[in-house]
Amino acid sequence: MDDQSKYAIHAAAREGKIALVESLLHANPKLAQLKDDDGRLPIHWAASYNHPEIVSLLISQKGFDPDAEHLDKIVSDRPQDDSGWTPLMIAASVKDADKVADILLARGADTALHFIASKSNLDLARKLLEEHTPAASTRVRDKRGQYPIHRAAAVGSVPMLNLLIKHRSPINATDSAGQTPLHHAIAEGHGDAAIALLKAGAETDKKDVDGFLALEVAPGADVRKYIERKAEEEGIEL
Repeated sequence: MDDQSKYAIHAAAREGKIALVESLLHANPKLAQLKDDDGRLPIHWAASYNHPEIVSLLISQKGFDPDAEHLDKIVSDRPQDDSGWTPLMIAASVKDADKVADILLARGADTALHFIASKSNLDLARKLLEEHTPAASTRVRDKRGQYPIHRAAAVGSVPMLNLLIKHRSPINATDSAGQTPLHHAIAEGHGDAAIALLKAGAETDKKDVDGFLALEVAPGADVRKYIERKAEEEGIEL
C-alpha cells in the first residue's frame, strides 16, 4: 500500500471531503487514530484546514480522546502530532476556527492557556476563562515554571495581560530562570506591556537567576527610557 492510499483519510480530512471520511471510517473506524509520517492524526488536518464537520465526525469515534491539555513535546497518549501540537492548539492558531474550537471544548478537550496566550488569541482565552474551563486556569505553571501571563508578556499583548490579570493571574511569580512577567516584557522590548504590568502591581525589585532586575534586561536604552517616562506619567515609582 502506498502512502497516498494509506493516508487517504488524512487527505480527505485536509480537503474537507466529509463523505469520503465517513466512508473510510465506516470501513475501518481505527483510521481515526492513524498517524501519518508527520505524526498527525486526521483530526489535526481537519483542524488545520478548518473543517468543523469533519472534526465533529472524528471525535465522535469510539474511544477517541480530544483532550489537548499538554504543551511542548510531552509524551502522552493524547492526540498530539510529533511537534507537540494538539487539535485545539491548531484551532487556536487558525483564523476563524472558533467553531472547531467550540466542538473540541464541548467534547471535553482541555487546552493549554500558555499556548493561547503566546498566540494572543484573545477571543479563545476569554471564552475559556469566562466559561470557567478547568484547564484554563491562570494559576498553572508549565514545565519552565511559567504561568500564561509570562507568555503574554513575552509577546507584548496588553489585552491578554489585562484579561489574565482580571482572572487572578499571579503578577510577580518567577519562572525557572527567576524571571517575572515584567522581565519577559522588558527583555522583548514591549514597553506598553511593561507599563500594564506595573499599573497592575508588578514589582521592580525582583532579580532573575543571573542577578538582573527587570529594567536591566531591556534590549536597549530607548526601551528603558520609554518605560521610565511612561511610569512617571502614570505616577508609578520605579
